[in-house]
Amino acid sequence: MTVAASPTAVVRPDGPWTHRDVAANGARFHIAEMGEGPLVLLLHGFPQFWWAWRHQMPALAEAGFRAVAMDLRGVGGSDRTPRGYDPANLALDITGVIRSLGEPDAALVGHALGGYLAWTAAVMRPKLVRRLAVSSMPHPRRWRSAMLTDPQQTAAGSAVWGFQRPWLPERRLVADDAALVGRLMRDWSGPRLPDDEAVAVYRRAMTIPSTAHCSIEPYRWMVRSMARPDGIQFNRRMKRPVRVPTLHVHGSLDPVMRTRSAAGSGEYVEAPYRWRLFDGLGHFPHEEDPAAFSTELIGWLKDSEPDR
Repeated sequence: MTVAASPTAVVRPDGPWTHRDVAANGARFHIAEMGEGPLVLLLHGFPQFWWAWRHQMPALAEAGFRAVAMDLRGVGGSDRTPRGYDPANLALDITGVIRSLGEPDAALVGHALGGYLAWTAAVMRPKLVRRLAVSSMPHPRRWRSAMLTDPQQTAAGSAVWGFQRPWLPERRLVADDAALVGRLMRDWSGPRLPDDEAVAVYRRAMTIPSTAHCSIEPYRWMVRSMARPDGIQFNRRMKRPVRVPTLHVHGSLDPVMRTRSAAGSGEYVEAPYRWRLFDGLGHFPHEEDPAAFSTELIGWLKDSEPDR
């Protein structure tokens, strides 16, 4: 695609999908959708927006699914509200979008922060989640434990700790036309680096006013709440097991979330659980090897008896 001249136009590129806005949980969310069939709702991570799923959407539609990629609160074409960036509320955004789309449930597919929220939604609103697929993110309780007790994961998660400072992280994210976004995309990938055009798109989307701040706020909550009553309550709430079939995907070279940190999340799943490690891929398996990722995802979605 050609990068749009307007930063806001970059989040609604032309393609085989259609764009529209839906209301949910007191805010307005931009979605891109294509295909017909059971709903598969795609949730992006940082520092991306819905366009991260541009390779999976046509594959899912061709396979007989209704593929919908949403921009999370504060990102892309969705509302930038002054508050509401805790995981419980962000998960209600997701389940609210499912209802607004007129569907009884969805298979949730989440990457990084989107994966954290997918885990959360499956616990909070189990009747609305048919299946769960998570990439590059452990279960929230596993994430918390690894960040606090594993020195190597603490070091790998340096970006999250750096986000805790006020205002400086936002300024760095947007400086020089969001050059840091490009560095993060390349540093966090494996040998298959993103192309310049894709990096330009993500940089442009980050420069939309307030996006940098809203993108960082969920990570601030995740760390600052660890010792607060709301964070302790959330961690306790996440003890409830996930009771839907779960696919857990991870890149063996992910420098942000170590394989050891992600592995073991199956202990929180009381349903068929499939762990899939992609050798030679980093933090963005769905973009680094989109064909392999899509094949794995679609095969699992169509498997009537997913293995444990």
